[in-house]
Amino acid sequence: MTEPTATRLLSLSRLRAWPRRHPLAADALLAVVVALAMVGRDRFEVFTEQFPWSVVFGVLLVVPLVWRRHAPLVVFGWMAVVAAVQWLVWQVVVADAALLIALYTVAVLCGRKTALAAWGLLELGILLAALKWAPGSDVADVFVFLSGLATAAFVLGRNVRTRRAYLASLEDRARRAEHERDQQAQLAAAAERARIAREMHDIVAHNLSVMIALADGAAFGARGNPEQAEAAARQVSATGRQALGEMHRLLGVLRGEGQEPSRAPQPGIEQLDELIGQVRAAGLPTSLTVTGTSFPLSPTAQLAVYRLVQEALTNVLKHADTPGEAWVLLRYRDPVVEVEIGDNGHGRPVASTVNGHGLAGMAERAAMFDGHVVAGPRPGGGWRVRAELASGRLPS
Repeated sequence: MTEPTATRLLSLSRLRAWPRRHPLAADALLAVVVALAMVGRDRFEVFTEQFPWSVVFGVLLVVPLVWRRHAPLVVFGWMAVVAAVQWLVWQVVVADAALLIALYTVAVLCGRKTALAAWGLLELGILLAALKWAPGSDVADVFVFLSGLATAAFVLGRNVRTRRAYLASLEDRARRAEHERDQQAQLAAAAERARIAREMHDIVAHNLSVMIALADGAAFGARGNPEQAEAAARQVSATGRQALGEMHRLLGVLRGEGQEPSRAPQPGIEQLDELIGQVRAAGLPTSLTVTGTSFPLSPTAQLAVYRLVQEALTNVLKHADTPGEAWVLLRYRDPVVEVEIGDNGHGRPVASTVNGHGLAGMAERAAMFDGHVVAGPRPGGGWRVRAELASGRLPS
């Protein structure tokens, strides 16, 4: 599209929108146009006796058009009364065409029954006018012609009303669709923030707990076993670097930076050995047992299992009282996968685990796969966390 054509279309669009923005001014301009047409038609009657009556009836019929949008029924009713008086005094003026504009306005702005009543009233007036003023042989032709004009005004008004209602419906649907889209975007953003918060909690809590345990072991071993202390310090350094890398990845997502996203895969069941190795390095003997026939799990389900084990073992390191060992039991019961983490310590503070963010995060992860989490003290001492994921299996 060329620039002059686009400019003309924009100007035309603004011109068409002007009556909607300034309805009173537009109707006043319409009344002036009708009045000028009336004067042009009746200028030949200036020196006749009927001309003053033409001006009076013309003003009474044209001036109310200024308020036709604000009070369409009142304007049409007033003009119908003026036309009836005009019929009684035997006066014909060109301003009678204003009745067609009034009928069109009623058809656009009022209901169907009201518009039909106005159209019927105008048809009655047309019949009376044709019988009174048309020559005997032309009554039918005059009535058909004027009825055609009235019907055209009525049909045009109803079509405009239908079109406006359709456009309003489309605009309302577009607004609701936009609102729903914004709501979905907000919900997606909230879910992503919750997911990142869980990841941050799991990463920080687990790695810091491992680093604290390793640092305590290094401090203890520095007095009599420098080699063991050095190995623990190196493990602290490696764990810290790993946590820092994961933190950078998550912070990059939060900032919305444009750099290429990390290609490193998310941890899964295969990384449980490495996770348990970190816990063992922190000084807590930990075992992993897998039972049942394994089946493929989705990456998100594997990540959920990994985080559940990570959070539970972190709680053992942080809260268990002198645990001698911990264990992880992974059971496959197609299509359900169960994971149980326990220890044989002497207990842990209930408030720090049941009411904290860790257990809530575990419950949320399990709920994503139609599962649940149960946590509590073991009958023989220590603590146990049992989780079940019911819908993480990949379709075969």
